[in-house]
Amino acid sequence: MPEGPPIVLMKEDLQKFAGEKVMEVKGNSITETTGIKDHILREIKTFGKQTFLIFDKANIRIHLLMFGSYSLFERKDQAQNLRLGLTFKNGGMYFYTCNVKTVKDKFLKDIDWEADVMSDLWNPEKAEERLKENPEMMVCDALMDQDIFAGVGNIIKNEALFRVGVHPETLIKNLPSKKLKELIAEARNYSFDFKKWKKANVLRKHFEVYHQEKCPKCGLEIVKKETGKGKRTSFFCEKDQKLY
Repeated sequence: MPEGPPIVLMKEDLQKFAGEKVMEVKGNSITETTGIKDHILREIKTFGKQTFLIFDKANIRIHLLMFGSYSLFERKDQAQNLRLGLTFKNGGMYFYTCNVKTVKDKFLKDIDWEADVMSDLWNPEKAEERLKENPEMMVCDALMDQDIFAGVGNIIKNEALFRVGVHPETLIKNLPSKKLKELIAEARNYSFDFKKWKKANVLRKHFEVYHQEKCPKCGLEIVKKETGKGKRTSFFCEKDQKLY
């Protein structure tokens, strides 16, 4: 499942179509997206792992799920997987193997945009408050909670925890205040590094613990373990990441 940074990069690719009229609509989710042909795409918004195409009379939510993808040209070999294709005067956007549905204006209004780690509206103080409201939560689960850290996925979780030297099974209540603030800040910092490296196609070269064998600091073997209530895989160094 794509994390927040690739979704922001996708928005940047699609942004050139904002303000343009939809000339043609394709895809097997067409029944959910009627009423947008000949209408202007007013805005493209992202929240965590979700993308929203905003029209005057409709809002389309796109979630790439586990194996979804997008393209700026129609892929004939993926015709059966085309969920939504929008053609404009000077090109198009095509979404494959993903979830496409319309959402009401209220859905957008109810989103807490301050929870998106890559948004200009990101509010670290609110994230801290929500973490303190869940003292028994493991930090590995907390970072994956999209209501607190929208856009953070397993890569960002693992690498951010390594950067701040915190074991993924540490409980929020046991984490010193300074470390809690460091973790919140690093969730955002690493997200922007992720975006930079992903755009340059060098992301994997910068992994320090994610799917790595040896710790780059001490040389010990990286532990691979399902952690937290979510049972998502964590990669960590038992020496350099402290269990508080």
